[in-house]
Amino acid sequence: MIVDMEDAVSKVKENDLITISGMSFHRNPMAFIYSLVKRNVKISFVDREPGFGLEVLLKNHILKSVRAPMATLEWLGIPPYFRKAVEKGEVDYLEDTCGAFIAGIRAGSHGIPFMPVKGVLGSDLVKLHEERGSWRRFVDPFTNQEVLLVKAIEPDVAIIHVHRADEDGNAEILGPLYEDVYKAKASKTVIVTAEEIVPRSYFYGKRPTINGEFVSYVVRAPRGAEPTSMFALYDVDWNRVIEELQPI
Repeated sequence: MIVDMEDAVSKVKENDLITISGMSFHRNPMAFIYSLVKRNVKISFVDREPGFGLEVLLKNHILKSVRAPMATLEWLGIPPYFRKAVEKGEVDYLEDTCGAFIAGIRAGSHGIPFMPVKGVLGSDLVKLHEERGSWRRFVDPFTNQEVLLVKAIEPDVAIIHVHRADEDGNAEILGPLYEDVYKAKASKTVIVTAEEIVPRSYFYGKRPTINGEFVSYVVRAPRGAEPTSMFALYDVDWNRVIEELQPI
């Protein structure tokens, strides 16, 4: 279903848990984020390696909580709005690990309640997550060894920026996919913003990166990742990035 940006943004409700596409400075759904911050809603955020998109959300004070293994602006260092919000207690931050996040989002995408991992055992994060109810230690019935169960991550809304999409939500991503396919399958509502809307026939004989059955809404958004990059189309607009991160 093709909708305009205003309609799509209205699908994000108070207290929703959202996730976004891409990572750090690459393929963030920025056109959507810039529209979202104009609304007076308080939401939560989960991702594996967010960067600029998370900074814009934090700069505009619409996040109640953040769950992520790391937040990065690559060679620009620690994201300043993220650091400020966490140090001052302005958001509730739950530190994760990359492996555990991927296990949780995979579990959500497969429709199962949890996914086991092992490498996190021994970390102080185990106690923290057990208190939050997101991880639990468990004895493997096959080996009698302790493993960690990561509860399925099931965001209320995923916003995924793609290269092409048709009106049914079939979408094509070129270049790195990150965890975006898992995010689309795990989330209750999926909003695809697309550089280009293509006819259904574009996908005849071609497998989409994200199947339309998982997509709720499609928005035409040319250059919708700017100032982050879009593989094969445009690079990061570093001048704009640096300008938007000031002052702090």
